[in-house]
Amino acid sequence: MSGPVASGLGRWFPSAFTKASAAFHGVAAVTLALDSSQFPFVVSGLVANHMILSTVGLVPRGTLLGPNITCLPAAAAARGQVALTIDDGPDAAVTPAVLEILDHYKVRATFFAIGSQILAEPDIAREIVRRGHGLENHSATHPYHFSLLGVRGMTNEVANGQKLIRQVTGFESRFFRAPAGLRNPLLQPVLSSMGLRLASWTRRGFDTVELDPTRVRRRLLDGLAAGDIILQHDGAAARTQSGQPVILEVLPSVLDAFNARGLSAVTLGEAFS
Repeated sequence: MSGPVASGLGRWFPSAFTKASAAFHGVAAVTLALDSSQFPFVVSGLVANHMILSTVGLVPRGTLLGPNITCLPAAAAARGQVALTIDDGPDAAVTPAVLEILDHYKVRATFFAIGSQILAEPDIAREIVRRGHGLENHSATHPYHFSLLGVRGMTNEVANGQKLIRQVTGFESRFFRAPAGLRNPLLQPVLSSMGLRLASWTRRGFDTVELDPTRVRRRLLDGLAAGDIILQHDGAAARTQSGQPVILEVLPSVLDAFNARGLSAVTLGEAFS
């Protein structure tokens, strides 16, 4: 299952791709037990299988490893709703200005926050929740090698991120976004055990590396439609040549486009309630 119909919270339902990979490992073990001369061929097959698994995990919007929300439910799209998601904060130099812009447009967003950033800026994290925005789990420390972690490492990152959000703000997160969107087959059972859904996006502007606001706007707005999940960044935001965080240059244009196209922004929690 993929996109808005992702379900099975609290219980892990392996994807067909994951089941096939596990079955191949079982066949490989039996083959070696019956005929050790097949060792070179079995090892080659296992290496190829793991390379495929690793490659699949590098596709942020992919669903082969399990459920992955890439757009809003059909009912939300029918209502003309979109979701604005903002990653990697809170950031003292950027997030307060983002909140003011959202207030001005009377828009609620979903912030995917990093646990260590919440500890660094607890008042801003609480302000996000106080203003009615969603505050979701983006891991405890945002390790860039997240997709290489084992079960224990992933569990620690997800569980500690969840714990910090709850302790600092009282908000109970329901969604998880993997650092840089990268993962491996071990993530889905970890999320299922905690009742979390993996959420990616429909469109992003690459505003952590792109310095030109015009290009970021184009990526976010070309083809924008009801049901889309938009990704921007308040943490690790790229700066324009004048030193302005790109999100602050682009966000008003995005919200103006919502209004011009008759779209209303909701949090992920509202869309999937």
